[in-house]
Order: sequence, then structure tokens, then C-alpha cells
Amino acid sequence: MIHVKPIANPQDMAKAFDIRRIVFVIEQECPPDEEYDEHETISSHFLATSNGLPAGTCRYRKTDYGYKLERFAVLKEHRTAGIGAALLQNCLKELGESGHILYLHAQEHAMGFYEKYGFKALGERFFEAGIPHFKMTYQPVNQ
Repeated sequence: MIHVKPIANPQDMAKAFDIRRIVFVIEQECPPDEEYDEHETISSHFLATSNGLPAGTCRYRKTDYGYKLERFAVLKEHRTAGIGAALLQNCLKELGESGHILYLHAQEHAMGFYEKYGFKALGERFFEAGIPHFKMTYQPVNQ
């Protein structure tokens, strides 16, 4: 069973940071100083569990351009189990009806996943931490 909850204590934040460390710093070889940033304290963070075990995390934050969804990370052993979808749907449920622009920087290989939920690529490919990305904006299916 998948459960997504807002992070409200240091223990859950440590679990989320550990997931991000494994996925981004170890697996994808992102520099730690690019993974953890000045936006940690102003972001809304979420932890996904699968059968009670930490499995994934994400965050979003308000920017001058709308709400940016970011740091989606799912542990390898939980991929393809719907964890990423549960995290994304949680964010869309919270923000989707707000009228604000929602956007993210999708790794190129993950664009198809986000497209299934109404995100559309905008602009040219760019690199973050040496990984190709595209900016994607949310276009609700009913619009």
C-alpha cells in the first residue's frame, strides 16, 4: 500500500534526504552541493511509503513564475510500483485547482511520465547537474 504524507518532522525529512542522496548523489552522480540547496526550508516536502517503508520523495515551492515541482526521487527497488505517480498526483491534488502555473524541470528520460499527467515541454533542452532536462508546464486535461 502506497501512502504519501507531508513531511512534518526531522525524522521524515532525514528519510527523504536519504532517498535523494541514494537516487541523485549516488545513482546519478549529482554533486551534493547541487542536490541540497537554499530552498529546502521554504519548500513543501512529501514522503511516500510503500507497505510502511520509505520509497520516494518530492517537494514543491512557490517561485516568481508559479509553483515548481521538484526533487522527485523513488528508490530503485520501488520503481514501477506507482510511487512516482502517487507523489505527482498528490502535488496536483494540492495545487492543480489553485489557478497558479505549475511547472517542473524534467529529466529528458522522464518526460513521457510527466506528459501522461498533463505536462507539456516548453523550450529547449538544458542541463542541470550534467543531466539533460526540459522545462514542462502543467496543462490540465480538462482545459
